[in-house]
Amino acid sequence: MPTSKIHRYFRHGMLVQLRVFEAVARLGSFTRAGEETHMAQPTVSSHMKKLTETIGTVLVEHVGKRVRLTPAGEELHSACRRIFGVLTDLDDAFADLKGLRTGKLRISTTTSGEYLLPQLLAAFVKRHPGIDVSLHVSSRDAILARFEDDTDDLYLLTNPPVRPDVLTHAILPNPLVALAPQNHPLANEREIDFERFAHEPLLVREPGSGTRLAAEEIFRKHGLAPRIRMELGSNDAIREAMIAGLGVALLYRYSLGADLRARKLAVLDVNGLPRDGEWHLMRPALKARSGIAQIFVAFAREEAKRIFDERMADEASPVAS
Repeated sequence: MPTSKIHRYFRHGMLVQLRVFEAVARLGSFTRAGEETHMAQPTVSSHMKKLTETIGTVLVEHVGKRVRLTPAGEELHSACRRIFGVLTDLDDAFADLKGLRTGKLRISTTTSGEYLLPQLLAAFVKRHPGIDVSLHVSSRDAILARFEDDTDDLYLLTNPPVRPDVLTHAILPNPLVALAPQNHPLANEREIDFERFAHEPLLVREPGSGTRLAAEEIFRKHGLAPRIRMELGSNDAIREAMIAGLGVALLYRYSLGADLRARKLAVLDVNGLPRDGEWHLMRPALKARSGIAQIFVAFAREEAKRIFDERMADEASPVAS
């Protein structure tokens, strides 16, 4: 039985109040929270008032047109994320008992994974049509922050952190490759010395990007400094800059999709590049993994290479006129 200390939390439909509070805290506005929860603003205000009375302390304060959390509000917001996470895990567990007929899978990846992961998820959902999939694409730092907050079930990275609280599952080779436009002078050369490649103007991702970190590490190993011409915030922007003749790049092989020729790029035959890059699905080591996440990991390890090989073969085939 619940202890007397928490009896007050079982009054007044508190789950609804917490839902409203979480939206207010996240959006910083009663009006926007009402729009998200499909409630009129007076209803939002009523729920917030009842929740404040239940907690017994002020949770938010108004600063101009914005709403800011008090220290007590910060604590409650953190508790909301944990409570909603438990309820989501419970829903996933019920889905497991139903044999994957329903449920939700939450995955995050960096921009390097935005070509690979949708194809995997499409094939997975085709096999399990009752599964609702949520995909978040962001920077490496943002993905690692989501990992710390336990936001998602799985995280797709090429270079996951090596830590005791992290479990990883390799699903597909993804080596770092040297890229240039198809008409670049090095495109037809073989066994190019890395030092020769290093003389080229380099297009790089923003600081903190996993791709940027990997490229910098290669230059360090060779004792060379990159000639950085431009920093860009996405792999597609780097591709466009290469096509415009602004430089070469080091990117993960599948970060621009399967058929690089269709994107007017060539993989340069540069010596001294590592060949051991792999996509990994990452999850917290201490968190019980949902059955849906377990099945997706097994599916990805078994099917990722086949799916991408087929995609590459399709894109490499000439289009019938």
